[in-house]
Amino acid sequence: MIVVMKRGTSEEAVKDVSGRIEEMGMKAHVIVGTDRTVLAAVGKESETLRQELEAHPQVEQAMPILAPYKIASRETKPEPSTVTVKSLKIGGGHIGVIAGPCSIESESQIFESAQRVKESGATGLRGGAFKPRTSPYSFQGMKEEGLKLLQAAGQETGLATVTEVMAPHDVDLVCRYADVLQIGARNMQNYTLLEAVGGVDTPVVLKRGASATMDEFLLAAEYILNGGNQQVILCERGIRTFESHTRFTLPLATVPYLQERTHLPVVIDPSHGTGVASLVPPMCLAAIAGGCDGLLIEVHPDPTHAVSDGPQSLTPEAFDDTMRRGHQVAAAVDRKLG
Repeated sequence: MIVVMKRGTSEEAVKDVSGRIEEMGMKAHVIVGTDRTVLAAVGKESETLRQELEAHPQVEQAMPILAPYKIASRETKPEPSTVTVKSLKIGGGHIGVIAGPCSIESESQIFESAQRVKESGATGLRGGAFKPRTSPYSFQGMKEEGLKLLQAAGQETGLATVTEVMAPHDVDLVCRYADVLQIGARNMQNYTLLEAVGGVDTPVVLKRGASATMDEFLLAAEYILNGGNQQVILCERGIRTFESHTRFTLPLATVPYLQERTHLPVVIDPSHGTGVASLVPPMCLAAIAGGCDGLLIEVHPDPTHAVSDGPQSLTPEAFDDTMRRGHQVAAAVDRKLG
């Protein structure tokens, strides 16, 4: 149920209505918009409660939420949300760019990557310390040592750091070092992990599962929002289809579709979406033109010798050229890149 408070409503009135919602066994999520405050009452709805709330002198309207994802829905919050962390801003006309290597391999590698992507205009630094790999014999990441290197590189350059968390028991550890948590495609429906990151204040990039529908994707985000963490960023990273010319199929129609249905910002990962370095720059430009709120790009100082995802990683020179052209496209659609 959506409870729309009147303009100029006091905090006391909001607490009063929230308390009544909680008394009826529902959870009240307070969403402060630019125009007015809205409460999302999540749980088993009651017509009696709806009528009671509408009778409150500070309530303008109470109505059911039609979408299965309650807090993520535009019914709850009509205006788009923005996530800002240090230098990184995603949404609100800003196309945040998060770039860096797939895996943190060494101090020199992550520091060089950070410096090069910052010089080209990136505002976020990505790097995996815990790596979910298909083969148990592949490089699994530097773990906490990698997190320390990522944090140090972020502090030196001023870039917001983004890294994947794979298990609930690692959430607190990763939060100590990273500015933004990433939930990978394999874990999109790991509900225990989603609930764990919902209980912290650190922003979360949630990647779409390789075979997940839009409703499943948004309901996964709902787990995080329902836990109390309102800083959720959706990431389209490609889906599995019959095609074999790319690693996955990158459906850019995801961007406007999600923006019609949710207030959450939407970023695109063209590196995983294609798996081919030469295809990443044109997909970045297409995503910018399509209205995305951010880009997640793999950049490595020496892709040929990368321990993971070398074929889809841009060189620093290719990334710099992509950013240069990206600024031109962004300006044409009245957006700001970086």
